[in-house]
Amino acid sequence: METYPFSALTARMKYITRWSLMRTTRPESLSEHTADTALLAHMLCLIATRILGQSGNEIHPERVAAAALYHDAPEILTGDLPTPVKYQTEAMRTACKALERQGAETMARLLPGELQAEMAGWLRGETLTEAEKALLKAADRLSALIKCLEEGAAGNHEFDAARAAQEQALHGMRCPAAEYFMAHMLPCYTQNLDELARGRLG
Repeated sequence: METYPFSALTARMKYITRWSLMRTTRPESLSEHTADTALLAHMLCLIATRILGQSGNEIHPERVAAAALYHDAPEILTGDLPTPVKYQTEAMRTACKALERQGAETMARLLPGELQAEMAGWLRGETLTEAEKALLKAADRLSALIKCLEEGAAGNHEFDAARAAQEQALHGMRCPAAEYFMAHMLPCYTQNLDELARGRLG
């Protein structure tokens, strides 16, 4: 009987640790980041279409959430490439993109032939409109910013510069849905469980 290890491989996201060059108070796995990004991406899509009135023909929350689940999957094979390394030069950025694409294609080949082309599109991020890609990218950065906030709240100043960089990058994206989230939802991440349950700022 032929077997297909794709799903077993994606289950190994929980073994990939992010922020490898940083001292963290609590490690973050790729699996955790992926789930957070999917939740954030879905929310940004809803904000964009239901609150800010962007076209629902261009933005489908469920499709973006599914894409978010696979957006870093090739890192199972490559590991989490540190941002300072990944973006050090244009040549390095190009090489990392090629490595990620090769990882996506390798993973897709671990599926039955009938699924390979479709899954390769998800793994390479080719299933989304430009508007959806922008929202997924913003969600990815929001996930990183939230990690920085959590580390700062725990007294770890190692993430101070990363927090400033993520905030600057998010504002630079000029994404109205992300701006709305940062204004109305991000402050709640400093609350404890009792405050969150009461639905108000402390």
